[in-house]
Amino acid sequence: MDRRKALKNMGVSLGYAVATPTLLSIIQSCKTENVSEWTPDFFTKEEGFILTQLVDIILPKTDTPSATEVQVDLFIDRFADQVMFKEQQDFLKMAMGQFIEKALVDSAKENVLDLTSNELEAVLNASLGISKEEQKLNDETVENYRRALEEAANVKLDARVARNAFAKNIRNMTILGYKSSEYIGEKVLGYLPVPGEYIACGSTEELTGGKAWSL
Repeated sequence: MDRRKALKNMGVSLGYAVATPTLLSIIQSCKTENVSEWTPDFFTKEEGFILTQLVDIILPKTDTPSATEVQVDLFIDRFADQVMFKEQQDFLKMAMGQFIEKALVDSAKENVLDLTSNELEAVLNASLGISKEEQKLNDETVENYRRALEEAANVKLDARVARNAFAKNIRNMTILGYKSSEYIGEKVLGYLPVPGEYIACGSTEELTGGKAWSL
């Protein structure tokens, strides 16, 4: 599968109808962005601050770059702005608001910009640390919520379910943005430019030294 098809399929797996040229243009634009001057297109300044911390909590710097070092936060902001439908954008904003509110309450703080990485990580871990059965129920609750919104505007979603949905969504988009970046694709994952040699039935241990294939 070539990189364009892989990126499109990854978007579909997250529940988004992604135009592959749009996704590739987002990735390209992030490469040329001056991070020190970054102003979010979709998120507010405070939400962008939270996003930047969260992606590095999910994928911190180890022997490979952190998520922000390959501009995953910029990618997610533009993905939300350019790829998501209006109802998906509204859901993301609502769920993120519930997540931030929980972090503020738990930390006894009032200013979003005062939240620390440790405080956000605690809420992230609590939001994701549920059983498979609970996750299934949450996913069903979200789907029922989305359907109910089509008929009424004043539908409410349980805050715990909203936080779980946000955490899960951000984690998935962080991984998508990270694996889609040029540096990770060429320097960290197994990389074979197209066109390349075709070897049928070869294992990743044999072909890439155990690395997953780049998109």
